[in-house]
Amino acid sequence: MSSKKTRRMEDGAEQAAEAASSSEAVSLPGAEELQKQVEELQARLADLEKQLAEAQTQAAEYKDGWQRALADFQNYKRRVDAEKGEAYRIAVGDIVKRYLPILDDLERALATRPADLAWAEGIELIHRKWQTLLEGEGVTRIPAEGQPFDPNIHEAVGQEAVEGVASGTVIEVVRQGYLLGERVLRPAMVRVSQ
Repeated sequence: MSSKKTRRMEDGAEQAAEAASSSEAVSLPGAEELQKQVEELQARLADLEKQLAEAQTQAAEYKDGWQRALADFQNYKRRVDAEKGEAYRIAVGDIVKRYLPILDDLERALATRPADLAWAEGIELIHRKWQTLLEGEGVTRIPAEGQPFDPNIHEAVGQEAVEGVASGTVIEVVRQGYLLGERVLRPAMVRVSQ
């Protein structure tokens, strides 16, 4: 191609670019209205984003409050269950304490029973049933004879010197003591070596 033709083509391209830029500057009908709508939509979007952020903050506060309320309720429920369990153990302990003298009488009867009477086996059967009933409720005998004296679970009713036995050792159980779990229902009455 010749340089004249190239030059003409370049001039035509420049004119077309100028015409295009001048047409952009020319206002199209409704362009201002569109610009105004775009600005309103951007303002509305910013307002909605602000409302969304506030709603998310409030939702997080409500969630935190709900989680705290749930934790408080669970703690309350555990505490009530523990109190119910303790009230049950106290009630069982009070009832069992009232019937322990009957068990003592059965044990005394068994200790002095004649071997040749048939009704003595019935007394032994009743005694075993009482023991099974008490064990089912968690009642156990306090270990005493041959143990060191413990004022928390033993009640000393006498002292005597016994050869070959260390001082402060339980030598005889006068009345059996009982525990309900860790709680002393009745201390064991014992005689202690001096």
